[in-house]
Amino acid sequence: MSGPETPGIVDAHHHLWVRARHPQHWIDPTTMAAIDDDFEPADLVPLARAAGVTQTVVVQSIAVEAETADLLGLAADDALIGGVVGWVDLTAGDVAERVDRLRAGPGGELLVGIRHLVQAETDPAYLDRPDVRRGIAAVGAAGLVFDLLVRRHQLPMAARLAHDLPEVRFVLDHLGKPAPADPAAGDWARSLRALAAAPNTTAKLSGLVTEVDGSPWTPQDLRPAVAHALDAFGPDRLMFGSDWPVCLLATAYQRWVEALSELLGHLGAAERASIWRHTARRVYRLGAS
Repeated sequence: MSGPETPGIVDAHHHLWVRARHPQHWIDPTTMAAIDDDFEPADLVPLARAAGVTQTVVVQSIAVEAETADLLGLAADDALIGGVVGWVDLTAGDVAERVDRLRAGPGGELLVGIRHLVQAETDPAYLDRPDVRRGIAAVGAAGLVFDLLVRRHQLPMAARLAHDLPEVRFVLDHLGKPAPADPAAGDWARSLRALAAAPNTTAKLSGLVTEVDGSPWTPQDLRPAVAHALDAFGPDRLMFGSDWPVCLLATAYQRWVEALSELLGHLGAAERASIWRHTARRVYRLGAS
């Protein structure tokens, strides 16, 4: 199977960076040599077009507000990018004003969400903190999505947050990073279902290949996680994301599209269309591509 049967895919999760402008200190040049480079819109366009992608959402990669402003400027000049998930300091007392400033700049109308690198936080109660929750509530009040970037052990905290803030739309990145061979996978499955029980949540089928131990990987390695996500959220609350260029640590862009197409092949056409395009357009309130 070469990929989805029709074009019009929305890639709901990718990154862009130029290291001279925004250093990516998290990239280890030894173990992450495949992405120790600059990645700009011109690098993505041919890959996306070849895969049938007609619209994307670019997501922040560092906790710097200036990066978000630059991504919005890039999006304003790039017909492929339909939305930007940026970053603001959630603990600041003026989150609403910071969002307004971003929206007032070039491409500001393309700001569709905010994300914080919760996976890197050492505080086990980070998303339970009143100051953080006030910031996330302000993000929701501004009409923006909050992307949840959490690891498996942080999923219960994310579920509490989503249930306690029903007015905020939450999107779980990378399914909370399941590890198919991890003996704690059962805990991940239970935690994912607890999060999915909150109707204001959706999730991205993204970032899964970089969680598979060893190489090479096959679609079968990912089938249990995808099947559980389908059961927990349903196709109308799941969306495709490439996680490019991070995915290059484990796979090419086209191969991930083909693998996911194989894993979704048993679904009906309408269900597949939800995952490949409709959920992202609805949740992120994207314009026509």
